[in-house]
Amino acid sequence: MSETVVKAENLSLTFETNDGPVHALADIDLEIKKGEFVSFIGPSGCGKTTFLRVMADLEKPTAGSITINGVSPEEARKSRAYGYVFQAAGLYPWRTIAGNIKLPLEIMGLTKADQAARVARVLDLVDLTGFEKKFPWQLSGGMQQRASIARALAFDADILLMDEPFGALDEIVRDHLNEQLLQLWAKTNKTIAFVTHSIPEAVYLSTKIVVMSPRPGRIADVIESTLPTKRPLDIRDSPEFLEIAHRVREGLRAGHAYD
Repeated sequence: MSETVVKAENLSLTFETNDGPVHALADIDLEIKKGEFVSFIGPSGCGKTTFLRVMADLEKPTAGSITINGVSPEEARKSRAYGYVFQAAGLYPWRTIAGNIKLPLEIMGLTKADQAARVARVLDLVDLTGFEKKFPWQLSGGMQQRASIARALAFDADILLMDEPFGALDEIVRDHLNEQLLQLWAKTNKTIAFVTHSIPEAVYLSTKIVVMSPRPGRIADVIESTLPTKRPLDIRDSPEFLEIAHRVREGLRAGHAYD
């Protein structure tokens, strides 16, 4: 039995605003095991990103509990348990690709030799070897996002938190990056928590799909994928894939019953 990496129990989060309280998450119970690829899908404003931010210690729950590797999100953050990939690549335009990837390593105080070795390794992982001296504006959107993933991988955290990293990219680029992300996951054995609005993306990538309902964000369904680990893109035409996609769609529809 693989170990539990993330455990949320009865977790709720309410934001206090000038217009009154906003209930972002309600009664979330969830376990993520080591090495799983878990996608969170649901309508806008259902708390997908908020839950990721709670895991990353960027938001504090107002009720219930959550642990990352058995400790609080704050302790996990301080021990650099995870890397975070945002919707926008967020690369500094005045730094080269290598310079952007090095930034967290510089902050950590690693030696120049160690920094260089790690940069070379993660550039190879995301298929960007040879682009280290380029600046972000010289790269396509898809390549910039791969550089952002490389930066998150650079300090070798076991958990990767990804907030709609491919949402702004066209479908052809997105498909290609989905394939590359699966290969990367297979190579690194990371535990990945991935937010998406796309049903095909969630089904294609995940070992587990968490379907969320509109605000307050609740879990409407948790679907364990029955797809094989190796997944060519054309698996999306298979009956098994379409069946899981249908269940996700039904979960999204049922989630609206909470309104």
